[in-house]
Amino acid sequence: MPNTTGSFTRRKLLIASAGAGLLAPALARAKGRTSVIVNPLVQQRADAQIERHPDGYYYMMASVPEYDRLIIRRSKTLAGLSSAKEAVVWRRPASGKMAGYIWAPELHRFDGRWYIYFAAGNGDDLFHIRTYVLTCADANPLTGTWTLAGQVDMPWDTFNLDATVFQHRGVRYLCWAQSEPGIDTNSNLYLAPLATPTRLGAKPARLSVPTLPWETIGYKVNEGPAILMRNSRLFLTYSASATDENYCLGMLTAHQDADIMNPDAWTKSPEPVFKSSPKNNVWGPGHNGFTVDEAGRDMLVYHARDYQKIQGNPLFDPNRHTRVQPIQYDAKGVPVFGEPVANGVLA
Repeated sequence: MPNTTGSFTRRKLLIASAGAGLLAPALARAKGRTSVIVNPLVQQRADAQIERHPDGYYYMMASVPEYDRLIIRRSKTLAGLSSAKEAVVWRRPASGKMAGYIWAPELHRFDGRWYIYFAAGNGDDLFHIRTYVLTCADANPLTGTWTLAGQVDMPWDTFNLDATVFQHRGVRYLCWAQSEPGIDTNSNLYLAPLATPTRLGAKPARLSVPTLPWETIGYKVNEGPAILMRNSRLFLTYSASATDENYCLGMLTAHQDADIMNPDAWTKSPEPVFKSSPKNNVWGPGHNGFTVDEAGRDMLVYHARDYQKIQGNPLFDPNRHTRVQPIQYDAKGVPVFGEPVANGVLA
């Protein structure tokens, strides 16, 4: 998350202007259409994950600027997330393990339970970032009881974060970012099947290492993986470079019938697929996810800032805002993200 001295800022740049964000709920109500989306959707929420579940709700998790707690909000509409009340479902302890920075939570439901995957540092070493899992058996994750399932047993006891879970061809996978001993990068992307919510079922595959010029500005970073399964392919997006104006999205592509544990099955985009837009004044878009709107359109979820230059350490700049916009597809069925849209009503 963080790119700071001696560690890299895995935190992603917030989106859109404060003014537009504050106007979002009011504008939606004024028009009498709760489906009207105004970017930024939610202010000062980075690393956002938004998913529409079978219960009819959109659920959202994200990093908060204080890095001290896990929050969930939900709404029957995507636009409604902007004004939805947040529930704090977990706070970091005062000391010891998990008492450091809390980053990039994701909410998942499988095997009849809710799970939150998140990254946490230690109280005496804030950047001793590892991945942990909370679980809840109640139907409503905002009011249910959450307990610690444990720390994910990664292949190395090194900096790791941004875990996401998906299922493909009957197998549940974990994809994440980690610093691998012997490789001179801040983080690479890894994939492995899950045997349990906290234990890998096989040796992980290293899918991507930051080597291209646009992946290595400031820091050598591949992080924040997200999966979109469409048109007989898996599209794995990720974030690259330092979390300033250079933060951007890359993409790996594999055929749905391929052995996705084979790194050779994946093709990396030679250029960023989503980057800063000076024209629209949106900077450092990254740590994305995917959802659908009420009409079924595929939507890109990401965070970014609405100014280019950051004063001081990017880790402590709170203005990474959650944004959304529709995804287009080219004639070959490949997603086209375009450029970050300007603040205001989303067409």
